[in-house]
Amino acid sequence: MKPSSIQKLDPNFRTTDSQTGLDWYDAQILGVRGQGWSETQRSYARLPAKAESLVREPVWQLAQHSAGLYVSFVTSSKTIDVRWQLWSEDLSMPHMPATGVSGLDLYIKDPNRSGGSCYHWLGSCHPQSFPNNQAQLVGELNGQANELRIYLPLYNGIEKIEIGVETDTIVETPPVDVNPPIVIYGTSIVQGGCASRPGMSYPAIMGRFLDRTVINLGFSGNGQAEEEMADLLSELNPSVYVLDYCPNLDKERICHRTEPFVNILRNVHPDIPIVLVENITYQNQSYVSSINRANIEKNLELRAAYNRMRADGIKHLLYIRGDQLVGSDGEATVDGIHPTDLGFIRMAESITPILSSLL
Repeated sequence: MKPSSIQKLDPNFRTTDSQTGLDWYDAQILGVRGQGWSETQRSYARLPAKAESLVREPVWQLAQHSAGLYVSFVTSSKTIDVRWQLWSEDLSMPHMPATGVSGLDLYIKDPNRSGGSCYHWLGSCHPQSFPNNQAQLVGELNGQANELRIYLPLYNGIEKIEIGVETDTIVETPPVDVNPPIVIYGTSIVQGGCASRPGMSYPAIMGRFLDRTVINLGFSGNGQAEEEMADLLSELNPSVYVLDYCPNLDKERICHRTEPFVNILRNVHPDIPIVLVENITYQNQSYVSSINRANIEKNLELRAAYNRMRADGIKHLLYIRGDQLVGSDGEATVDGIHPTDLGFIRMAESITPILSSLL
C-alpha cells in the first residue's frame, strides 16, 4: 500500500511559520523508529514506563537519552530545517562533541548507491543553547521525493522535535520495516560514546549496512547484565540479540551474570540467536600490564560461560572476539576505551557480516 501524505490524512498536523516560510511537522506524527516499547513516560525514551520501578536509577536516567532513535520521512522539500528541545543542559562532554551528545544527524536513502550502505550522510547540527534550538540540516536538495532519516542525540534526551520543510511540498511517512529488529544491549560503547555525531554509533552504522531497525539499549557505565534487564529484553521479539556488556563488569560478575541473563532470554525465545561480544581491545593494553591482564581475564570468563552454555545444550549462541573489533594500531578510540568514528566503523564492519548471516 502506497503511503498517504500527512497533509491529506490530517492537515491540522502542519503548522506554518511566517518568519521562516516553512511548514513544521512534529516528529511524533512522522514516526519515530528504533524504540523497543511504545508505553514510555516520555516520547523519546528507550525503556517502558514500568521500568522505572524495576531498574536502578542510573539506568532509568540513561534510558531518557534518545540514543539509536531516528525519525524517517519522505519529502520533496529542497530544504530541511529542525527545531528541537533538549532534556538536559549537559550539551557536550570533554571527549565527545555537542554534535554527538545533543545534536542531530541527517541521512538520505539512495537505493542506487554502491558500497556497504544505501544511506548517505547529508548534514548535522549541534545545539547553541538549552533547551530550545533551531538549525538547517541541508539546503538545495534535488526536489525529488527523498526518503530521509534524522538520528537523535546519543547522550541527551529530546522533549520535542519538529521538521521544517518548504510549504506545499510532499511529506509522507515511509513504510515501517516489517522485519524483526536487532536488539543490542550494553555499555557506553553501545550507546555511542564517543561518536562525533549520532549516525556514527556502531548500532546506527549496522542498521544502515543491513537496512534493518536496530534498538539501541546501551547504558553508559551501567550495562551490567542484571536479571531485571534480561526480563525487559525478553519482552521484545527481535531477529537477534547482541550482548556487549563486558566493559562494565569485572571478571567475577561476568562469570556470575552471563548465564542467568542468557537463560532468561532463551527461556522466552528458544530460537532467536544470541551473540556474546567480548571486551574490545583497549588501545594501550599492550603496554599497560594491569589493563591487559584485566581485559584478558574478563574475556576468558565470557568464553568459559559461553562454553558451559554450549555444553548444556543452549543453541543459536554465537561469540565475537574482542581483538577483532577496533584494531590494534591504537588509533580507534578517544581515550583508549571509547571508540571514535573510526573505531565504530571498524566495529560495524566486523560485526555486520555475522549478523547478516543470521537474518
